[in-house]
Amino acid sequence: MAAKINTNDPTSGQGSTSSDYDSSSPIEKRITVPQSPNSPLGPEQWPWNSTEDNEDLDRIFRHISRVQTRGTYDASGIRRVDSVAGVGFDDPRLNPELPTFDRNLFVKVFIRNAEEQGLKPPRSGFLFRNLNVSGIGAEVQYQETVTSSIIAPLRNRSHGKEKKILQNFDGFVNEGEMLIVLGRPGSGCSTFLKTICGETSGLMLSEDSSIKYNGLDRKTFLKEFRGEVVYNREQDQHFPHLTVGQTLEFAAAARTPSARLEGFTRDEWSKMTATLMMSIFGLSHTRNTKVGDDFVRGVSGGERKRVSLAEMALAGAPIAAWDNSSRGLDSATALEFIRSLKQSSQYIGVTHAVAIYQASQSIYDLFDKVIVLYSGKQIFFGPVGRAKSYFEQMGWACPPRQTTGDFLTSVTNPSERRAREGYENRVPRTPEEFEKYWMDSADRKALIQEMDDWEQNHTGEETYGALREARNQRQADHVRPKSPYTLSVAMQIKLCTKRAYQRLWMDLPSTVTSVMGNMVMALIIGSIFYGTPQTTASFFSKTGLLFFAILLNALGSITEINKLFEQRPIVEKHNSFAFYHPWTEAAAGIVSDIPIKFMAAVVFNLIIYFLGGLSYDVSKFFIFFLFSFITTLAMSAIFRTMAAATKSITQAMALAGVTVLAIVIYTGYTLPPPFQHKWFFWLSYINPIRYAYEVLLVNEVHGLVYECANIVPPYGTGNNFACAVAGAEPGSRVVSGEAWASVSYEYSYSHVWRNFGIVVAFLIFFWATYFVATEINSNTTSSAEFLVFRRGHGPKQSGDEEGQSGNEKEVGPQSGDESKAVLPEQHDVFTWRDVTLDIVVAGEKRRLLDGVSGWVKPGTLTALMGVSGAGKTTLLDSLAQRMKIGVLTGDMLVNGKPLAASFQRSTGYVQQQDLHLETATVRESLRFSANLRQPASTSQKEKYDHVEDVIKMLGMDDFAEAVVGNPGEGLNVEQRKLLTIGVELAAKPDLLLFLDEPTSGLDSQSSWSIINFLRKLADSGQAVLSTIHQPSAILFQEFDRLLFLARGGRTVYFGDIGTNSHTLLEYFEGNGARKCGADENPAEYMLEIINGAQQDWPAIWKASQQAVDVQTELNRIHESMASKAPKESGGAGEFAMPLGQQIRFVTQRVFQQYWRSPAYIYGKLLLGVASALFIGFSFYMQKPTRTGTQNLIFAVFMIMSIFSTIVQQIMPRFVIQRSLYEVRERPSKSYSWVAFIFAQIVVEIPYQIFLGVLVWASWYWAVFGRHNAAQVTGLTLLFLVEFFIFAGTFAQMLIAGLPDAATAGTLATLMFSLSLTFNGVVAPPSSLPGFWIFMYRVSPMTYLVGGITGAAMHDRKITCTDAELAIFPPPKGVTCAKYMADYLAVAPGFLQQDDVNSTSECRYCSVQTSDQILAGSGVFYSQRWRNFGILWAYIGFNIFATILFYYLFRVKVWKSPEAKKKSFKVTLKRLGQCKKMGRRLFTDKDEVPLEKMKTNDRVL
Repeated sequence: MAAKINTNDPTSGQGSTSSDYDSSSPIEKRITVPQSPNSPLGPEQWPWNSTEDNEDLDRIFRHISRVQTRGTYDASGIRRVDSVAGVGFDDPRLNPELPTFDRNLFVKVFIRNAEEQGLKPPRSGFLFRNLNVSGIGAEVQYQETVTSSIIAPLRNRSHGKEKKILQNFDGFVNEGEMLIVLGRPGSGCSTFLKTICGETSGLMLSEDSSIKYNGLDRKTFLKEFRGEVVYNREQDQHFPHLTVGQTLEFAAAARTPSARLEGFTRDEWSKMTATLMMSIFGLSHTRNTKVGDDFVRGVSGGERKRVSLAEMALAGAPIAAWDNSSRGLDSATALEFIRSLKQSSQYIGVTHAVAIYQASQSIYDLFDKVIVLYSGKQIFFGPVGRAKSYFEQMGWACPPRQTTGDFLTSVTNPSERRAREGYENRVPRTPEEFEKYWMDSADRKALIQEMDDWEQNHTGEETYGALREARNQRQADHVRPKSPYTLSVAMQIKLCTKRAYQRLWMDLPSTVTSVMGNMVMALIIGSIFYGTPQTTASFFSKTGLLFFAILLNALGSITEINKLFEQRPIVEKHNSFAFYHPWTEAAAGIVSDIPIKFMAAVVFNLIIYFLGGLSYDVSKFFIFFLFSFITTLAMSAIFRTMAAATKSITQAMALAGVTVLAIVIYTGYTLPPPFQHKWFFWLSYINPIRYAYEVLLVNEVHGLVYECANIVPPYGTGNNFACAVAGAEPGSRVVSGEAWASVSYEYSYSHVWRNFGIVVAFLIFFWATYFVATEINSNTTSSAEFLVFRRGHGPKQSGDEEGQSGNEKEVGPQSGDESKAVLPEQHDVFTWRDVTLDIVVAGEKRRLLDGVSGWVKPGTLTALMGVSGAGKTTLLDSLAQRMKIGVLTGDMLVNGKPLAASFQRSTGYVQQQDLHLETATVRESLRFSANLRQPASTSQKEKYDHVEDVIKMLGMDDFAEAVVGNPGEGLNVEQRKLLTIGVELAAKPDLLLFLDEPTSGLDSQSSWSIINFLRKLADSGQAVLSTIHQPSAILFQEFDRLLFLARGGRTVYFGDIGTNSHTLLEYFEGNGARKCGADENPAEYMLEIINGAQQDWPAIWKASQQAVDVQTELNRIHESMASKAPKESGGAGEFAMPLGQQIRFVTQRVFQQYWRSPAYIYGKLLLGVASALFIGFSFYMQKPTRTGTQNLIFAVFMIMSIFSTIVQQIMPRFVIQRSLYEVRERPSKSYSWVAFIFAQIVVEIPYQIFLGVLVWASWYWAVFGRHNAAQVTGLTLLFLVEFFIFAGTFAQMLIAGLPDAATAGTLATLMFSLSLTFNGVVAPPSSLPGFWIFMYRVSPMTYLVGGITGAAMHDRKITCTDAELAIFPPPKGVTCAKYMADYLAVAPGFLQQDDVNSTSECRYCSVQTSDQILAGSGVFYSQRWRNFGILWAYIGFNIFATILFYYLFRVKVWKSPEAKKKSFKVTLKRLGQCKKMGRRLFTDKDEVPLEKMKTNDRVL
């Protein structure tokens, strides 16, 4: 049987037209083996051509062969044909053990057999007719500031206007075809793809728009067949800790059909199909490798992209859209990715629509059809082979060696397109003219006819029936017929639970760390209450221990909020793929979490229960454990519900913060139920921890009596005495624990199982709420990109982001001679000789650069290229003096002289990352650079005039007042890249300009604009050195000289490129390389011959005459330039501006950043005020009783809880500024690190002071009222202001030396928790074990609580309640005054009764003033100013430590690991010298027992 010719064969270089569509067998039509060895899909390049893939296919074959055997076949009679007709699994070509094995044929036969058994995958094309999409938005978006947010309600609010994004689109794509979507950024490519896939959130389709999927209308298709058309965003979203095999096996299992090849179980099928996909896409070698992400090491970026492709293929969606999914990949990887898409089209029949930037000719030729967009208008749709001739017939000229994709996009760029001779006045210019030309063209008329024919051949009823039949065939039992899911709910939960356990196992260190953290906290808390006596004196300690036990168990679940937001994008993606109900993933998460929580609870509760000295009773322990565990689950459900019900982690954490505050106050410990005010009392009823805490307390004291620790009077007999504890009976020396709990807290043991039912009800309710919220809130959303302008500086005229009509003004470098005025002509020559870099990796020496030599002369544009991993960026960093690791040797000279201290300031370095301050405008960013990097001798007017020249030259006039912002709400990729270049130009570098991948992530037209601009700079006398990965032939011709590196940093070529690359090609061809074709890209040609040839090109270079000529020229340059001193307009110093001016400009910018961050400022202020008001009115005007006084201490204790959240807010702001400084501004020597640290510290202080004032005003009057003197009121204000300044400096101290805010936040939480625990409120210093007394003394909260309570609560008269009094009768015939006289002479209390001479009843209150209660916590009024001063010492220490840590960890360059060790040893020695003084911290006694001293020494 002859092989069928496939008109869609990608090797032909021509796409198919609509007439190519026929009714041939899907297998025969789509599967074509590329036969040409030079084709883009040659056998040696197939992605499955590896040993691992062969082994996987072997295993599949053997399994199938066991299931289906058709007898024997005579190997001598084999006929080599491509058709699969009549081929069975007994064919020798399908036997991996024979040399005749044909892998490609095997896959075809496998798919054919699946289809023969009725397992055909659903296939569908799509048609769109008169497609019009629009959106509603404000005409101009303005930046918010602190004041603008206040007056926003007073402004007139417009509802925005309708913006046309896509207009009058027509076209169709057959099943199994590939459509390439071309257009410049903002032309509507993303919107088009989203609309096809039904992701139109925030968009509006016109009523006459029509989208059909093989004839089925859009509404029905998206409603009943969700998951059959999928949209893949640029980012690869996977669980990073899962392996590639686990990820793909899950996808396969989620779509495993009920009807499978005979003999396959469901598990075998999912593993087999996953293995098959890994084989097809070349992933078998990564089966057991983690997928990874930016923070978890895993597979490479290209492999991760193929995982996304394989996952989508396993989803079985017949239509897939890819939105610029190749961004960030080099050309070779991008080509491999598109080849993989082509394979899925051929073998599975998937219809692909792909928007791609910088498409090479090889990539373009793999597609079948192309659509070209221009400002929201369709200007062409048709076969890829027709598009180029269409625009050439229109009158546009395609330059030699320009790829078809670049040419098609270039016609939409007025500054790049070129009309053919004689067509200058005939070609269309505006988007409207292009659209009109298309509408009138014969191509569109033919398209409309083909669309009509397509619709006649594809009826909705037939498609609906086919899709419904395929869907029902795949669905498992107990699945609704119209459900988009393949698996039943129970199967989904089982599958997601299995994956959840895989995630736990693959991230085992995180799980173990969580359990170990629980254990450490249990040890700390348990040790604090260790050895508490079993007397009434232990009542307060027991309540504290039980409070911490239940609270730490429950609140540990708050971290689950972060985890849920991390996985939400993945769940949303899988929901769009119809893998599972989002709520089943939520249920699986709970099921998998229960054993981990149980294990953590066992560890925590065992330690804290027995170390804390709770009742040694089996039943009590199990009740304690039961309630601790069930409450943990309930709080986990509450926090999960918050995460599921909110749109952002900021909202969820804010809600969680308020919830935690309410839970802590209304548990019953800090504010007992009898003292809770009626306006907030209801909160205790909706607090599950409150019910659990009641049970824990009554469970502990149930059936126990406690010896009285304070008998009044101690000499009493009979019933003439009482215990000064609530619940005591006259004449009894013991107190019933249950009586004490009943009187003090109104708790009852009879409530135990009632409360259990209530907590379980909370658990079930919030589980249900969590499931519902997850299901509702898991739909993918999209938003349009827009510019944000500074208020009062909007654009002169605004247009649509997508679909601007008639606006021919282009963003980017403009044509003309403006560039000549921006930078002065340069005359210095930078050279380098034998540059070598060695680093040590895992104890082994590795060479990254190997003897590289070269130069950059003024007026030249030099390209630095190389294979992936060759060391291009490493060399650029080394030459720019930015390499901080390894041993760098070689000579780097300017005019033959060593580099001066000002070298980094004298050069411009455009980094690949476009890192800028998000709150600054474009003009402000440029002015900041000019102010600090141009010399002090230059006036500010001259600097600002130069900035305006840069703005004009780069074509940034229209967005000069736009805010940098974040992606989506600010500058786009191209505009950011222009700003990155502009910042370096604004510095007016004296020597040269370095650029690292200036075209990365840009489309071909933007890349051309950037390189063309660099060409103009070079022509004006600048020296430019730029790395570039794989430029098009057009871009490559703009460079003068090339330095090409091989792996290991070895030179392959350094020299002129020549006209049409003649000099370069002559060198390679003269040394044995094949001849470069006239239509080939010289850059791709070089990569091919260096990667694929047998020759050692670095060795050839070393032995060449050209290498000798390079050394000769270097000698000549050094000799001829020796007498010329390098230009140093800013002096020879490290910085251009003095330190005072640096501090001024940097501080001004940070103030500006804060002012333009109203969300941060108001978040800080609202958090403080809301918390203060809530705490204040919870502890409102407590009565002057013993418990009321203790409540006031807790009111101060609770206000400290704001500390942690304030610190967590500050640190990310610091990191934003630090990243910008360390990555871009410090290497450029813009300003000193001293200026940076000074600005960060100073700017935060005014806001902290203002916050302190607001918190004081909101909290103080509600708690303490107007009873205190003005001095006390003012001192309390000063303490609170001081507290928030301390919080700010504490946050900066921690983040200064640590790598990220998450790490610093974890450490801050730990340190704050310990500080709060040991401040004397929860555990008075007298009750602390000796080895913990030092924590009480070093805790800053000790002095803060002591200062505020000591001042604000001084000399308050105490009036005990009846429950707090010791009530007993005096001996018969004796008055109370006489009976108590001896006791009152030494006791701190008093007789609280009108008639002290009563002979019937004595009422004794154990304290007279609040100072006596405060003394128990080590608080004294006389120490208020001492405490105030100590806190300032802590603030001073924070500032000093901030500077020290930043210098040691972020500035100082440690010469070697040995130097670090030596410095560390010196530090330890000096700490050892302080041992004697430090030992004093561990005890509150002057005389220390010997055994205690030894223990303290070990701790120290």
